Amino acid sequence: MRTDGHASARTESPLAAAARAGDKLRVQQLLEERDFSPYQGRDHETAAFTAAVQSFHTDIADMLLRYGADPARVAPDELPSLREAVDSGSPALVEALTARDILDRYPTSELEDMRDLARTWHESGTEAELRRRTGSPDAIAHTRVQDDEYSTVGELTLGALTVRDGHGAILTILEERLAIRTPCEELITRALERDANHPAWSQSAIMLSHRREQESWAAAETLRTATDPSRRLFGAKLMRLFELFADSHDEEYCVLAVAALTDWSADETDPGVLAEVLYGLSSYQGPRAEAALLAHLGHQDTGVRHAVAAGLGTSPDPRHLSGEARAALLTLMDDPDTDVRIAACGSAAEIADGDPALTHAMAALLDHPDRRVQLAAVHGLARHDDERCVQAAQRLGPPRPGFRDEERSYLEAAWRYEWRREQETRP
Repeated sequence: MRTDGHASARTESPLAAAARAGDKLRVQQLLEERDFSPYQGRDHETAAFTAAVQSFHTDIADMLLRYGADPARVAPDELPSLREAVDSGSPALVEALTARDILDRYPTSELEDMRDLARTWHESGTEAELRRRTGSPDAIAHTRVQDDEYSTVGELTLGALTVRDGHGAILTILEERLAIRTPCEELITRALERDANHPAWSQSAIMLSHRREQESWAAAETLRTATDPSRRLFGAKLMRLFELFADSHDEEYCVLAVAALTDWSADETDPGVLAEVLYGLSSYQGPRAEAALLAHLGHQDTGVRHAVAAGLGTSPDPRHLSGEARAALLTLMDDPDTDVRIAACGSAAEIADGDPALTHAMAALLDHPDRRVQLAAVHGLARHDDERCVQAAQRLGPPRPGFRDEERSYLEAAWRYEWRREQETRP
């Protein structure tokens, strides 16, 4: 819970100033440029991380952690207290303040107290606890905000106080930090109290899938047969993570997950659940998994077709993709939806065997009006060692500010191809 962000009188780098102001696009641009002035002897990402956390811009703090910010280099008195973080209701903020490299700053007793505080908020309900603390009968303003790079939460404001509704996810985080084994059904219940984009889902699903044991797997199988689509969706996400976090494709729960998801895909009627089921097959392919994906090639739902496009061509050796699957990628590269086309280009790029049908289809997308499609086509052609990628990359020019990292990953394939070609033609 907060009244406003922490102010700073220090002279800050442009990156830290943008982080404190909550200007995510500017932060992204500066991170991509990596051209900052020195700031009081500390690396720029860590200083900006401090500013973002002080100002409760948790999605920016999360981004900076991914770019190498080191919380251990921040003095404890420069960060909000753990109590402030728990009261704020922001799971991303609590995760940042309890990162592994600074977790030992807190005695076990403090972590237990904060666990109890999170439980109080969660069990009372965010709105009820906010009213109790303010004593105000006024209307509460509700908004939806980004909490970390991937998740959104509800944000409630009453008078001068603002709080987010992530206390269930915070409770799960603190239980994990304390090595508390929360019952499966309790974790599932916490997740299903919120929507699928809320961190309550990801925190519960990740904790359950990391257990790699029969109880968690049985919970996923039970969810698969639920009549409520939201319960099936959580079950599909859980099975997908069982597969994703496997050490190998031969691991017991990976084999179980692929078999279950393959069977499930034939029966699921809800498009959102079906898409999640198919995404669970995207990093493992055998004949049955490929057939499960191909069965939904012409599905009317865009999300399902995207899952099919993303899944084809991602097997350990996608060059062995069947002729039917290659034909499906040609169809999907001509899909009415832009994101489906991009996903199909990405899968076609993984095949990387110079298949003329695939390269011709990608070359046809070089004149697509959406720059993202052009970039995906350039990347795919480069992976197939097709010289048409060079001129197309030159037409696109350098990566755009704010998208440099993303676009560079596509264009670098063309640059590497051009370099290899020049090396081969030198006398």
